[in-house]
Amino acid sequence: MCDSLGMAQTVCIILSADDRARLTAVIGARNRPQKHVQRARIVLNSDREPSVTEVARLAEASRPAVWCWQHRFAEEGVDGLLRDKTRPPGKQPLAPATVAKILALPCTEPPGEATHWTGRAVAAAAGVSVRAVQRLWEAHRIQPHRLRTFKKSNDPNFAEKVEDIVGLYMDPPAHAVVLSIDEKSQIQALDRTQPGLPLKPGKCGTMTHDDKRNGTTTLFAALNVLDGTVVGRCMPRHTHKEFIKFLNAVERAVPAGKIIHAICDNYATHKHPKVKEWLANHPRWVFHFTPTSASWINAVENFFSIITRRRLKRGVFKSVSELEDAIKRYIKQHNKSSKPFVWTKSAETILAAIQRRPEPSV
Repeated sequence: MCDSLGMAQTVCIILSADDRARLTAVIGARNRPQKHVQRARIVLNSDREPSVTEVARLAEASRPAVWCWQHRFAEEGVDGLLRDKTRPPGKQPLAPATVAKILALPCTEPPGEATHWTGRAVAAAAGVSVRAVQRLWEAHRIQPHRLRTFKKSNDPNFAEKVEDIVGLYMDPPAHAVVLSIDEKSQIQALDRTQPGLPLKPGKCGTMTHDDKRNGTTTLFAALNVLDGTVVGRCMPRHTHKEFIKFLNAVERAVPAGKIIHAICDNYATHKHPKVKEWLANHPRWVFHFTPTSASWINAVENFFSIITRRRLKRGVFKSVSELEDAIKRYIKQHNKSSKPFVWTKSAETILAAIQRRPEPSV
């Protein structure tokens, strides 16, 4: 850009044949920046000293811009139109030692009783602005405020169980049904202390921060991996008695003559002696237990996540029966548009990823 303060038309532009040819080529080039094209038009239209107002109109520019680029052409020729003058930065760049300190501090122990470094704390320690710290962290993808949780299974038979369950997902046996079974306990029937406002353009929906608790229920669910349908029952408790009642309901729902492969976690209710006795009396049932601390491999957990986000989290329920009715309606709606559950990661891929995770340092 040019400093056009106090400028006036003090130069007379007379173009040579070579300059006119170069400027015409700039205007006709399709890949030229528009600023170069406008500058070339200003100079071309300035030939033989027309009025500044006329040049500004033809080039679609301001009069100060016309004066600026006329002077630049007179001083530096066509090359001067095709480059911008460099400016010194407003602030000196940070010293390499300061940059290294800003990047290294988040990986060290924070001062005092804090659990992690913040942008303001690093800025104070390095003697720079908070925004300077933020820019460096963004460029190097450093995010001290984020924390990713994990838990590595210590099951001695982890590999065998993963291969067994993933095999059922990816290659289910013929003439059999694969069910993922679990319970979502302590679902609260929450009512709000005041009515909220609906979503409007420019305004989000509102809901009071406090609530009224009207009791709880437990949802037992069995996800059919082959077609994505769910068999669900709400019960007041989640002991082995309720679990057996649910198994009886699933037994009635599955057509006779089909083997039932049920995937369950290691909750004590699923291994109760009464449950084992029930399984002995129903030989077509085969239980497959997930590894410890590996609920992510149980497919029905995905359904629990969906119903929580889409129906329960923002729901308002004045009683447990109202909550249970809402859950039943949602399951019925889900089953009308259900799709087969698709598992994409092979057992080999999962085991390789687990092996890559470093052991925690003591």
